Amino acid sequence: MSVFSGRKALVIGGSRGIGAAIVRRLSRDGASVRFTWAGSRARAEDIARETGAQAIRADATDRSAILGATRDAGPIDIFVFNAGICIAGDPLVLNPDDVDRMIDINIRAAYHGAVEAARAMPDGGRIILIGSTNANRVPFRGLAAYSMTKSALQSMVRGLARDFGGRRITVNVVQPGPTDTDMNPANGPEADLMHSVMAIKEHGCAEDVAAYVAFLAGHAARGITGAMQTIDGGFSA
Repeated sequence: MSVFSGRKALVIGGSRGIGAAIVRRLSRDGASVRFTWAGSRARAEDIARETGAQAIRADATDRSAILGATRDAGPIDIFVFNAGICIAGDPLVLNPDDVDRMIDINIRAAYHGAVEAARAMPDGGRIILIGSTNANRVPFRGLAAYSMTKSALQSMVRGLARDFGGRRITVNVVQPGPTDTDMNPANGPEADLMHSVMAIKEHGCAEDVAAYVAFLAGHAARGITGAMQTIDGGFSA
């Protein structure tokens, strides 16, 4: 397919899980894709070889690295921010430095990356942030800080949608529920607990999230902006 032929995409956090699925989908649909990685060089190189995308090492906690990677990509048509971590547990005992690192990645890097991407983005571009269904619902203990960071993305996309709407740049957040990845496997110890509050009692898959991202990046979604796009099996119903 060549849905995105001639279009350039940058995925922040694209070496595994949902990010890797997004890189695969956009590449398959004809986009010229770059993606960042911070953990496993081997995984990043495997994805690059598989898809023809370009892998760039950039730690999302380093603002200058994210800005540099975004700037170096040149004018991009599709910007996807997928980097994120989850720090969960009793807020009275969580390490404050760990919480601050989560805020740096999940909120600060997302904001600065999206703004930098918009500077050179052609009119009609797409900015897509990957959030979480926990922005809408927190049914379990220990998720206050994590859910806070994902709720912040909702206000962020509403505001940026207004800021960039005059250039027909859309800004949206995709909010997955439990998704079968290394971080949250479908056979993990918490799976039954998560399924207990879902309408469809099974993990989603990264490819479904990637398909949602591809839709939002396409022409048919030109009127969707400042919106929360939830794909969670009814977790937040």
